[in-house]
Amino acid sequence: MKICLICTEIFEWGKYGGFGRATRIIGRELVKHGIEVFAVVPRRNGQKEIEILDGIKVLGFKKSNPFYAKKLFNTCNADVYHSEEPSFLTYLAMKEMPHKFHIITSRDPKLTNDWTREFIRPSYNKLQVFSNYLFENNFLVGKSVRKANRVFSAAIFLKSRTSKKYSLNGAVDFLPTPINIPAENIVKARLPTVCFLARWDKRKKPELFFQLVKSFPEVQFIAIGKGRNNNYDNYLRKKYSYLKNLTITGFINQFESNGIDEILDKSWILVNTATREGLPNSFLEALAHKCAILSSLNPENVTERFGYFVKNNNFIEGLSSLLKNDAWKVKGEEGQIYVKENYELNKAVEKHINIYNDLLITENNTYAIK
Repeated sequence: MKICLICTEIFEWGKYGGFGRATRIIGRELVKHGIEVFAVVPRRNGQKEIEILDGIKVLGFKKSNPFYAKKLFNTCNADVYHSEEPSFLTYLAMKEMPHKFHIITSRDPKLTNDWTREFIRPSYNKLQVFSNYLFENNFLVGKSVRKANRVFSAAIFLKSRTSKKYSLNGAVDFLPTPINIPAENIVKARLPTVCFLARWDKRKKPELFFQLVKSFPEVQFIAIGKGRNNNYDNYLRKKYSYLKNLTITGFINQFESNGIDEILDKSWILVNTATREGLPNSFLEALAHKCAILSSLNPENVTERFGYFVKNNNFIEGLSSLLKNDAWKVKGEEGQIYVKENYELNKAVEKHINIYNDLLITENNTYAIK
């Protein structure tokens, strides 16, 4: 069996977003099951046209020439082309390999108001948001989604949203992002510990987190990550690094270090201050480590069920509530159960393989992977 993962990024070469992380994890785990895996992505600085990453054969094309991806899709000659979020690449793959199977996982289906928010508070600049909009949201992308053999969403609550965005008549099924559940011997810090795990971009509103650090001197805070915009990143570090109860780790590569796991193990609460999200990987990772969630976003009711859903940006009230009588502890424990039931790594990978087998299996079980 040969699978080609299609994405606008993969977690390496300076690109460290949620889509790319999910793509790399899925590819890595499929390789462990003896499946030949390709990934076709735009090339980043320092990336060669052909790279091997965790056993995945990564084929890269210049961003200025996306049509070159057609050649790469042909080179793969995969049995299934799996788009990890629809884009113009999905259309090109179908155009070049029309007789192959094409499936899609919608990870963050952005409607008009979502694109507006991104444009108002861009991660890098407004031109980049407009470029992304054209590449991910043009009519050829929608047409390709409707032609796909199967369409999935990466979170249960996104099923109806995906169907609405792409005007789908058929069912959108749930295909979870694999999340590793740590061993049961999680030891939380003795002192209250709160962490932030996200890019330091303006639309993520990290200053709301740093304001919490100033408001709770008795609490330990850990800020993980960095910004795409170096000027904004440097501004935040200069403004808040003096705080004695704040540790700034910088970027931690989850594929090269277990540093994030260690921080989540000891943290009580994960803070997310973003303007908008789908269902962030960081939510699921934190819950897997029994951290409660503090956020003004409530995807799939995860925040309300397993943390504190912030209204009117009142994060101070939310953190106080979670710390009172150790309310965070029960929330975090219940959250881990939720992730185990819906996103656990082995179950999620098995579901991917079963879907591929359902598409490819023949009378003599030629393609069946156990």
